[in-house]
Amino acid sequence: MNASLPEQESFWLFGYGSLIWNPSVPHTERIPAQLQDFSRRFWQGSHDHRGLPHAPGRVVTLVEDAGSVCAGMAFRVPASAATEVLEQLDHREKNGYSRHRHWLHTRSGRRLDALVYIAEPDNFAWLGPGPAAEVAQQIATSTGPSGSNREYLERLATALRELGADDPHVFELEALLRSR
Repeated sequence: MNASLPEQESFWLFGYGSLIWNPSVPHTERIPAQLQDFSRRFWQGSHDHRGLPHAPGRVVTLVEDAGSVCAGMAFRVPASAATEVLEQLDHREKNGYSRHRHWLHTRSGRRLDALVYIAEPDNFAWLGPGPAAEVAQQIATSTGPSGSNREYLERLATALRELGADDPHVFELEALLRSR
């Protein structure tokens, strides 16, 4: 489902990957938030940021997972920047992601109707699950125009710790990289 937003209206954007530590979009508010019934997974190929067409890296997407909670950051994009930000994000997330709308929850109990970019299994860059050691190996050796895939994973793990979030998938991959 590709979610549309009215032009020139402010909106909430949910960051669960590099958007947490590199939002690169103008925003008037930034607050920790959670998306229920989804898990963050390194199952999406990156041919344009953290890898190359012949050697894709792995970046996170969200997969439905009843009962789980994905921690991230919500950004309030002002109406004055809405059109520009949507164009920028559509370009940034062009490697298999589509827009979705979901309800987020904040620690204070607020509910936010937010835009979320998700790469679903039927997209051209989907890599899917794999043994953790193999996923970690691919991350360890991939680099693209935005930098190393390893840096992406390490910065995400750091950002999640700063949020006080527990993400066994991310932290397992980080531990495997450190043990290399």
